[in-house]
Amino acid sequence: MASGDQDRKTRGAARESAVEAAPSTAEECARGYFEALARRDPEAMVAYWAPDGVDDIVPLRVLRGRDEIRSFFEGLFAAFPDLTTQVRRIVSDERCAAVEWRMRGTFSGRPFQGIAPTGQKLELRGVDLVEVKAGLIVRNAAYYDGAAFARQVGLLPPADSTAERALKSLFNAYVKVRKDIFGRLGG
Repeated sequence: MASGDQDRKTRGAARESAVEAAPSTAEECARGYFEALARRDPEAMVAYWAPDGVDDIVPLRVLRGRDEIRSFFEGLFAAFPDLTTQVRRIVSDERCAAVEWRMRGTFSGRPFQGIAPTGQKLELRGVDLVEVKAGLIVRNAAYYDGAAFARQVGLLPPADSTAERALKSLFNAYVKVRKDIFGRLGG
């Protein structure tokens, strides 16, 4: 076994033991998870998850299980080497916690979700709705403005720019042509 793999397993096992011993309110679990996120520690993050937990990152995709969650965040941290995460507030009840957060970083590392790094700065605000059962996260829904992300990394043109107006005009022309064609075909 490679040294990195062994270190990962050791850290993960130690973190899982610490999570098991920690109080298990939804707020404490969500806070611990986001502290691990702020430390950029995917192993510690997944220790807060149930093995079959589901992380629905609404603008992107659904992640199922610890391995997919770990892999996603390893990719995020590799793409944004200086990424920071700040929790603005947590509101919770016995089973669920809403976490308002802010992330900042530079897209200067590896490709992310098939997009080549652009060197652009990123600042996102979002909310995660974390559901906890038996002290572990079983489900999370993460909401943020996907179009703002795309604009900031350079995938979409800036809002209200000439390029955005041109893109909208092209799209509207496409919709009109499509309606005309399908209207003629009776579909």
